[in-house]
Amino acid sequence: MRSGSAFHKRTVQPTWCYTRSSYQAINVPLRITKYCAVPRLDNNATTYGALMFQQVPLVEIDGMQLVQSRAIMNYIAGKYNLYGKDLKERALIDMYTEGMIDLLDVIMLWAIETPENKQKQLSNIEQKAKERFMPVFEKGLANSDFLVGNQLSRADVHLLETTLTLQEIFPTILSTFPKIQAFQERMKALPRISKFLQPGSARKPPRDEDLIPTLKEVLSHYYK
Repeated sequence: MRSGSAFHKRTVQPTWCYTRSSYQAINVPLRITKYCAVPRLDNNATTYGALMFQQVPLVEIDGMQLVQSRAIMNYIAGKYNLYGKDLKERALIDMYTEGMIDLLDVIMLWAIETPENKQKQLSNIEQKAKERFMPVFEKGLANSDFLVGNQLSRADVHLLETTLTLQEIFPTILSTFPKIQAFQERMKALPRISKFLQPGSARKPPRDEDLIPTLKEVLSHYYK
């Protein structure tokens, strides 16, 4: 295998954006293998032996094959000093990150809502973001350039991705959150992240309607 880590994923992966951003922020060499559609899994253990629960993403790193997005992100954050200096900072990072994942999960589900429910859900998302989530992050940045401690953590990387995703849907959503705006500009100025945000980079553009059927299949477990 070539140097670096191999990341295997579906074309659409709900938490894929987090893991990819974590990699890009810390400049981990990464080669990506894309699945063109949701894998059709069978009972043949030799076919999907590396996939513990028969689902992607899968990261090959340090001689291991890691599955489950949060486990992957935790390992990368710990390995590359994005996980705080002690257990208290790690707990704060986890709390911020889990909140962001909750918010982005709601956005992901909104994308597959029926047309008659979509506008209502969109209003709910905007209200939750403005009243429940953004004030927490604004307060966290009140006296520091970072959400936790005095150095970059995975919480900061994920906050950048979360705010960019929100702005794709609600362009002015950060207008009443000056600390988050300033934070976002600082993050976007970091050379590796600036490169990551350029057109043609690994970051996915806003969701294409043609991907909605695949997204519905990926997220079908939410409705079982």
